[in-house]
Amino acid sequence: MDFSPAVVCPDMQDDPFRTYKSAGNVRTPAQASEACLVFIYPTGPQMGARYVLKSDETLIGRTDECQIRNTDASVSRLHARIDASADGFSVIDLDSTNGTFVNNVPRRQTKLSDGDYLRIGNCIYRFLAGGNLEAEYHEEIYQLTVQDGLTGVHNRRYLTEFLDRELARAQRFDRPLALAMFDIDYFKNINDVHGHLAGDTVLRELASLLKAVVRKDELLARYGGEEFAIVLPETDRDAAMLACERLRWAVENHSFNCHSVRLPVSVSVGVAISSAETSTPDDLFRAADVKLYEAKRNGRNRVAG
Repeated sequence: MDFSPAVVCPDMQDDPFRTYKSAGNVRTPAQASEACLVFIYPTGPQMGARYVLKSDETLIGRTDECQIRNTDASVSRLHARIDASADGFSVIDLDSTNGTFVNNVPRRQTKLSDGDYLRIGNCIYRFLAGGNLEAEYHEEIYQLTVQDGLTGVHNRRYLTEFLDRELARAQRFDRPLALAMFDIDYFKNINDVHGHLAGDTVLRELASLLKAVVRKDELLARYGGEEFAIVLPETDRDAAMLACERLRWAVENHSFNCHSVRLPVSVSVGVAISSAETSTPDDLFRAADVKLYEAKRNGRNRVAG
C-alpha cells in the first residue's frame, strides 16, 4: 500500500524524539503539548508515523486535500474530519463507505479521549492528548514492538521471548509447559467472500474472546495472519487438551458478525508439551504446528495433541 503520511515516520531503531517535518512545518520536542494521531495498523514502513492535529480541523482520507492522507482502498476519499475546540478534539464521519470507529464502536460524531483507538476503514490510529506527549509517544512506539496493532494482544516477537523464559523455568524446576497453536478454519474464504474488513473483525473478536478465558499466568499472542498461540505454564497434556477444547467450543458457539451478517467461525488447535525433544521455542513451535495440521487433516474444528 502506498501511504503518504503528513509526517516522516521515524525508524524505530532511531531516536523517536528527533525532529519531525509536517506540512512544511518542523515539529520539535518543545512542541510536545500538541495532540496527535499515531498510526499503528497495518504494519509496514508507515507504522509509528505521528500526525499533529491542528488547531482548527484535520481531514483524513485518500485525496491530496487531506492533512492525513491514507491511500488504503478501505479509506474513502474524504473519510473523516477531526475538529478542535476548547473542550478538546472530536471526530466526525464524512459519510464514508466503511465507517469510522472509536474503540471498535461505530461513530458518526464523538469526542476523542486520550488513548482512544480510531479506526478509519481498515486502518487504526491511536489518539494521544496527554500532558507529556513525548513520553506517551515513546511508550506507544515500545508497545508497537511487542503488541499486535489490530487485536491488542502480544505479537510474535514477545511470544518468542516469553516462551524462551518460561521454557527455561520449566526445565529448571522440572515442570510441564504447553504451547497451543490456534488457526482460523477457512479464513481465506471469509476475506474472499465478505472482504478484509470482515476478516479483521473476526480477528479482533477472536482475540477478545480468547483473552477473556486465558488465565493471568498464561500468554495469548498473535503468531501471524489468522494464527494465534497460547503459552500455558505448569500445564500437562491432559489439562492443556481440556483447556483448548473449552476455547475451541467457545469460538464455535460465539456469534461473529460483520455488517449484520453472521460469519461461521471455528478454529483448529495443535498442542505440544515441553520434553527432552522440545527443549527450545523452535522445537515447541514445530511440534505444535505438526499437531495443528493433524487437526486440519482430520476435519478441522478440533484439538490435536
